[in-house]
Amino acid sequence: MVSYQRPIGSGFGHHTTTEDVLAGVDLTGRVAIVTGGYSGIGITTTRALAGAGATVVVPARRPDAAAEQLADVKNVEIAELDLADLGSVRAFAQSFLASGRALDILINNAAVMAIPLTRVGPGWEAQFATNHLGHFVLTTQVWPALVQAAGARVVSLSSWGHKGSDIQWDDLQFHNSYEKWQAYGQAKTANVLFARHLDKLGEPHGVRAFSVFPGGIKTPLQRHLPDGEMVGLGWIDAEGNDIYPWKTPEEGAATSVWAATSAQLAGMGGVYCEDVDVAHIADLGTQEGLDRGVNAYAIDPVAAERLWTLSAGLTGTDLP
Repeated sequence: MVSYQRPIGSGFGHHTTTEDVLAGVDLTGRVAIVTGGYSGIGITTTRALAGAGATVVVPARRPDAAAEQLADVKNVEIAELDLADLGSVRAFAQSFLASGRALDILINNAAVMAIPLTRVGPGWEAQFATNHLGHFVLTTQVWPALVQAAGARVVSLSSWGHKGSDIQWDDLQFHNSYEKWQAYGQAKTANVLFARHLDKLGEPHGVRAFSVFPGGIKTPLQRHLPDGEMVGLGWIDAEGNDIYPWKTPEEGAATSVWAATSAQLAGMGGVYCEDVDVAHIADLGTQEGLDRGVNAYAIDPVAAERLWTLSAGLTGTDLP
């Protein structure tokens, strides 16, 4: 509920790590799916959950690469999935359901960022299609396994980048004009709205959903950005040295892991989290509001339901 969209005083903060969050937490017998769980903060998320005893399923567009990256991690299963190919998403989901297992944790972590205009499927803009629609279909398809679990949680990774754009309702697929950061912003706003409405639908079934901003972490997510652009953004200097105060991967993954496991969030859902706490609603008239918090349009319940209906229509998929 939006009424919950305020810090709860978790006792954690900007430099909290996954180890801090999981201290004393035993996930033995739990099953998690982490998309993108073999790269960037995804691999740190996978390692943290598996280290606490969970069985972690890592669906990967490049299963061989995932197997190589996670070769030293116990309790990990690798499967093939391409979020830009909804047939692949459905095939993965059906395979998982066929195992008969309950799904305790689903972390929709994989993403692409600020890429050149790319179209997938029936002409969908790739950032919206991959970051939002692929995860929408995955979540709705594994829904029976989430309901089967006792108190399942779904975590949708968003970003500070959601501040770059509301949903472009009149040109969702950027047919009129394309700007990569606006498209990224729309996709990240969609991630927040998705969690907002999923939580409303899931609460009666014991399934709660959260969206999170992990913070600025230097990962392969930046691979599409030329050095000159990162200089202009203030991330690196002209010699390529880091000047942005990046979080470590362990710090970056902490908010996702906390949202997926913490007893502090019992009875809550639909909220946007950052720095291992529930975020405040941003006051865009202040610098803090520009830098932190969640923009009100990203947690608007009417917009969340509208996006859900639109996404179901585009993909031909909805909750059973």
